[in-house]
Amino acid sequence: MTGFLILVALLHGYVGMRLVPDLPGGPLAQGLLVAWLVFSAVTMRYAFSARRGATRFTDVAAWAGGLAMGAFSTLFVLTVLRDLGLALADAAGLAWPALAPGAAVRASTAAAIPLAAVALTAAGIASARRRAPVRDVDVPIRGLPAALHGFTIAQVTDVHVGPTIKRGYVDAIVDAVNALQADMVALTGDLVDGAVGDLAPHTAPFARLSARHGSFFVTGNHEYYSGAHAWIAEMSRLGVTPLVNEHVVLEHEGAHVVVAGVTDYGAVAFDRTHASDPAGALHGAPAKAAVRLLLAHQPRSAFAAAEAGYDLQLSGHTHGGQFVPWNFLVRLQQPFTAGLRRLGGLWVYTSRGTGYWGPPMRLGAPSEITRLRLVPA
Repeated sequence: MTGFLILVALLHGYVGMRLVPDLPGGPLAQGLLVAWLVFSAVTMRYAFSARRGATRFTDVAAWAGGLAMGAFSTLFVLTVLRDLGLALADAAGLAWPALAPGAAVRASTAAAIPLAAVALTAAGIASARRRAPVRDVDVPIRGLPAALHGFTIAQVTDVHVGPTIKRGYVDAIVDAVNALQADMVALTGDLVDGAVGDLAPHTAPFARLSARHGSFFVTGNHEYYSGAHAWIAEMSRLGVTPLVNEHVVLEHEGAHVVVAGVTDYGAVAFDRTHASDPAGALHGAPAKAAVRLLLAHQPRSAFAAAEAGYDLQLSGHTHGGQFVPWNFLVRLQQPFTAGLRRLGGLWVYTSRGTGYWGPPMRLGAPSEITRLRLVPA
């Protein structure tokens, strides 16, 4: 945590040094920006307070820290872009002095950056806090029997029930999923950010999920931060079937769909018995099943899934990047960021997530409840 706090302080110091001296409006405007930067630097650490128990203080602190982190991330990126623009203008001014940015340009851009950050943060909050819209995706499967044409899967992932996402938010998601009348529901991990004892009242709406063949759950990395075994038991109590490196066989109009689920890609670091095993999850599955579906929280499980012979993998984890600059960083860890992609004979669908994590904002990566429909290739 010490290293994180030092980095946060340095980044805030950089923004202050680049904007405050050029900011118009005199000491009042400059003092307000400095005060905000100090508040942001001190508060940001509380964006991660979910794991320390749910109290009124931790909820308020998480809201404050999350908003500070989101707003500062936007302010920082805009400040860097301003500096790049000014540097290019300065370079051009060496050859053509008329192009060199003067004091008026520096002042106007210094004022515009915080205003733009406020506007973008407000838009991001509105995007994150609305109920996720339904996104329709057709998945073409070669040799799909007629009985499975139109087989529908509703996917919910990365809700992150915790300090800023409560029961009302979850109720709205469940209502929207039930309205789809899907053949099955897939919950692909990171549903929670906290312990069962703290969050059970807020995850209770998952018991209302309704689908022809039921609902299925796999763990994400945040379940392991929050007590995975307790959450597996709680989801089972709510009537959602956990799949822990195992599968079920669904009979649909005479055709068979194997639905397998694996533990999170990194689960072995928390529990050696939970090492993610896509191939093992198929043990005993019928060889002639029409479709083999894998629920795996992280997209990088896809390489093992392709080798094991799955037709489709449903994942989350990435949030589609959620907002700049994280959308660029997630690509360094995961092979797929969002949408339907092909890996050999395997389709991989990566959802942008149904909730959000940390900062309660989304920019350029809208949340989604996904309705996937199997169609013939």
